[in-house]
Amino acid sequence: QVQLVESGGGLVQPGGSLRLSCVASGFGLEYYAVGWFRQAPGKEREGVACFSSSEGPAEYADSVKGRFTISRDNAKNTVYLQMDSLKPEDTAVYYCASQSVISLDYVPTGTWGQGTQVTVSS
Repeated sequence: QVQLVESGGGLVQPGGSLRLSCVASGFGLEYYAVGWFRQAPGKEREGVACFSSSEGPAEYADSVKGRFTISRDNAKNTVYLQMDSLKPEDTAVYYCASQSVISLDYVPTGTWGQGTQVTVSS
C-alpha cells in the first residue's frame, strides 16, 4: 500500500522550531519528487518546500526561504522539514506529497499524507 505519514506538528511559540517528518511506505521515496505543502484556515493549499525531482535541488517558497530546510534520508525512506524562526503566519496543516515531478506553483495530484497541524502562538 502506497502511503505517506506525517508527524512532528504541535504548538510552538513565535521564534521557535519544529521538525516535521514524512515517512513513505509501499514505494521508494528516493526515486520521486517530494514536497511539503500547507493549508491555513480559509486559504488555498500552498507549496512550502520541495525536491522537484528525485535528484533535484531543494526549492523554497519566498515566505519560508532562510527559515525552513527540507532534507531527505533515503535509508529511512523519510523526508523532513526543519522549521526555524517560526511566525504566527506559519500556522497551518502541513502535508507532504510525492509524485514524479513537483512544482511549488501547483498542487500535486500524486500521493498525499494525512497532514499534521502546526500552530505558532504565544
